Amino acid sequence: MSTEHPLVGEEFPELVAELAALLTAEDETALAEQLPALRLVAECGCGDDFCQSFATAPHPPGTPCGPGHRCVPLLPERGMLALDVLDGRIVYVEVLERPPLRRT
Repeated sequence: MSTEHPLVGEEFPELVAELAALLTAEDETALAEQLPALRLVAECGCGDDFCQSFATAPHPPGTPCGPGHRCVPLLPERGMLALDVLDGRIVYVEVLERPPLRRT
């Protein structure tokens, strides 16, 4: 039995396609290239009904904001999408105020 986390693109292909288009439009090609390999490591767990955010890598101890961190806000047609990037690697996808994500 595999203990590997599922690929985000297999769980949410429509979201990954949207992220790819938005990142390409923002000239964030290096981040768009990471999308096929992103894993769904953990759901947010905040309990807010408007939040569907998830981690794509384990968070290091302490706050994720610090040296090497940047937030990449995107401009979707609905809701809010933003990526937390640590040392050039997508570690968290913020999905807020959007229709429910549908798993395949």
